[in-house]
Amino acid sequence: MKVTRIAYSHRLNAGKYAALSEQAARLGRVRSEVWQRYGSVAGAGVKDRQVRDAWLADGTHRQLNVLANAWKETVRDAMADIAANAASAKADVKRAVRRHTADPDEQKRLYTELKADRWAADPYLARQMRKHCKRGKNRTHNQIVVRADQHNTRADDRGRLWLAVPGLERRQLVKIPLNTTVAPTGTLRLILRDNRVEVHYQIDAATMKTSQYPAGTATVGVDKGYTEVLTDCDGNHHGTRLGALLTAESDHRKARGRARAKLRSIADNARQRGNHAKADRIHRHNLGTVKRERRRTRWEAIVRTETFTAVHRVVDRAAVVVAEDLTKSFAGRKPLGKNTNRRLAAWTKGVTAEALKNVSERRGSALTLVNAAYTSQVAPCCNGFGRRSGDRLHCTRCRVVWHADHAGAINVRQRLGDPDITLHTPYQRVKQILLERADRRRTGLPGPGLQPPFSMAESEISDLLSNEQ
Repeated sequence: MKVTRIAYSHRLNAGKYAALSEQAARLGRVRSEVWQRYGSVAGAGVKDRQVRDAWLADGTHRQLNVLANAWKETVRDAMADIAANAASAKADVKRAVRRHTADPDEQKRLYTELKADRWAADPYLARQMRKHCKRGKNRTHNQIVVRADQHNTRADDRGRLWLAVPGLERRQLVKIPLNTTVAPTGTLRLILRDNRVEVHYQIDAATMKTSQYPAGTATVGVDKGYTEVLTDCDGNHHGTRLGALLTAESDHRKARGRARAKLRSIADNARQRGNHAKADRIHRHNLGTVKRERRRTRWEAIVRTETFTAVHRVVDRAAVVVAEDLTKSFAGRKPLGKNTNRRLAAWTKGVTAEALKNVSERRGSALTLVNAAYTSQVAPCCNGFGRRSGDRLHCTRCRVVWHADHAGAINVRQRLGDPDITLHTPYQRVKQILLERADRRRTGLPGPGLQPPFSMAESEISDLLSNEQ
């Protein structure tokens, strides 16, 4: 498993940054050309080496004004982005195929054509891919991909590390001072932002210190929350600073957005009156994005640290982590108000899903995803639907009040191995199954609703209630 690390330039002079910016801008035009030619049906099944050979044959490479290795690596990177865009659309097309036909042989044939990138010859697949795979457009003009054998590093007398990368002229390297003593290895991605160069590279996760820590031995169910990163099935909350971070940043962006909108309105009115000097001053000094992006980067780093730390605490005691599938979305939710909706829009589900996957893999813990439908609406004490009020779940039958995330974590753990509720069971069917089980439990009739793992022993309920209290 590979993880990405970032090194930063240290006091890079303006001449070197300008040279790298010019190279990145030219390579950005290469990316745009690749997306223009191969970002749609014409790129189905086309590999980056075929593009390189075609450009060398028709003379396109002479118009790029960059070194051969630079544009070839950019072509490879852009074609990988196009393939990733198509792969995302193929997931939607596969679901459409399942709805289109129930014939196993026909499904297999369509899946095979889709996987082999021969979908352009099939009318149905071509129509679905055009529907789900939107034509992309390149907006990246600040990146340089450097092959592993095209850069080198050395340390000066003061111990500072210098990275030498190819420039626009042959055999003329641009030397970048770094803020680290660890030399970047492998293929590098240079990203130019705010007069600073970010050097992205990958390392083996097995060499990281945190990967050496052993995982636990228990089977732990976890539920994603807003005020905390995760709540486990024992009622422990991990990453409790998350809610404060999300709320504070969301409210700050609201206030800054209002102020920027007011200044933008003043500038527009000044320009309409012919006072272009005032409008230009406002745009130059008050409507920039440098500080905003710098703050966003710092905030995202803090959130990632809080999230990964919380997941590490869970894996410390878990050999098996059972979590809900965070890629699913459920329509039809009730409106919660502007402020609440704005704060929930910053919900870091993607970061949590990434942390669960990466940390579990690095430390040898198994991650199992289960269906998330109604996990925070069912009371574990009687497996019946409760009444949700904020972060509390009231069981109307047992008169027990649960923390909604704690109840959700318990229900997530009980979904492990459930033969009726699988990962892809529709939420309507999940609700029907849960209602049927609750009815069987209430009436005392025999059925799977009274058998483990769908019901809890009295001793387990007592322990959980004592923890909740």
